[in-house]
Amino acid sequence: MDRIIRMITADGSLMASAIDSSDLVYTAQQLHGLSKTACAALGRLLTGASLMGAMLKEAGASLTVKVEGGGPLGSLLALADSKGNVRGYVDHPAVELPLRPDGKLDVGGAVGKEGRLAVIRDFGTGEPYAGQVELASGEIAEDLTNYYAVSQQIPTVCALGVLVGKEDGLAMLAGGMLIQALPGADEAALSRLEANIVQLESVTTMLAQNRSPEDMCRAALEGFQVEVLDTFPVHYVCNCSKERFAQALLTLQPQELREMPLDQEGRMETVCQYCSRKYYFSREELWALADRAEKNRK
Repeated sequence: MDRIIRMITADGSLMASAIDSSDLVYTAQQLHGLSKTACAALGRLLTGASLMGAMLKEAGASLTVKVEGGGPLGSLLALADSKGNVRGYVDHPAVELPLRPDGKLDVGGAVGKEGRLAVIRDFGTGEPYAGQVELASGEIAEDLTNYYAVSQQIPTVCALGVLVGKEDGLAMLAGGMLIQALPGADEAALSRLEANIVQLESVTTMLAQNRSPEDMCRAALEGFQVEVLDTFPVHYVCNCSKERFAQALLTLQPQELREMPLDQEGRMETVCQYCSRKYYFSREELWALADRAEKNRK
């Protein structure tokens, strides 16, 4: 079961969170038919968004992270709630690129770096808060680190990883860490953290060694006294429903609803971009929605 843990140093200088997101990334790959490179890219974004969402304090708050880098994958989007549950999609999930010279997946090339990363926080009260920065590399972790440094002015370390099988291309391991300096953190604490990070193994290597999210946090914060704040399970969760699609259809003109093309069984098909679930509307249902749309406009 995927899980997030959050920890803080006893001196209040650093906060760290880590996640094993292997199951949710595998779920996303199955739902969207992701290639190896698309799985690594979207898997990293989902993992990072889950960690960021779990930092939201208000119940019911949500966070959206969108990456538009100009690469062949197109846009990538992840949406997380305050419990770390997440969902997302990529425009072109079947895109595959040759491996980089070092033998690794070319995530940066697939995402591109001629674009922006945008983060929208919606606390359910008033207008959502939005911020965006230019992409640093398209590798996702570096881009999230850059977002916090530029848009939030928070010194941050972000590490994300997705391991896929060389033969079958299936997601095997995924996880990440997010470490931030808190107000008042001194240079000694930051220097110690930097030294730890330099020696830290990759996220997927640590997961392959059966190290837990807590182990990862403690390795990053070696030399500090730490306290566990909380730990909780996270999942790939989609809240779509036929009713939500009906509400979206009501934004169309009544005549458009009545003229919707139908399949051979006399139905219109809608597909959720987050989970690929299909919902069908009969001619009678579409006409009923058209009647409602007319009433709403009066």
